[in-house]
Amino acid sequence: MKQDIPGTTLFDGDQAQKGLALNRMCFSFNSAENRAAFLADEEGYCRKFGLTAEQRAAVKSRNVLAMIAAGGNVYYLAKLAGIFGLNVQDIGAQQTGTTVDQFKQKLAAAGR
Repeated sequence: MKQDIPGTTLFDGDQAQKGLALNRMCFSFNSAENRAAFLADEEGYCRKFGLTAEQRAAVKSRNVLAMIAAGGNVYYLAKLAGIFGLNVQDIGAQQTGTTVDQFKQKLAAAGR
């Protein structure tokens, strides 16, 4: 039974199938050579892995939430986020709809 959590994309079997190409591409970034190839020709690299238009648009816009909605798994997307110079706090800010500074303040307040 699927559980609906408003505002949350659950990574289940359907999402795994939907995001297979995107997640395969992100896994390829374990190789420095592949990271360089992506940076040299982002669109061509996305085509090589067969990303959908939705996935390509999400990657192009650097929108992690859109990548998750397009079937991306956050563990694989972390490889891609690193190429973009995004860290975990940047991703957390996107996920919570806040600025990075606001997100950092929330983390600091929770740690008190």
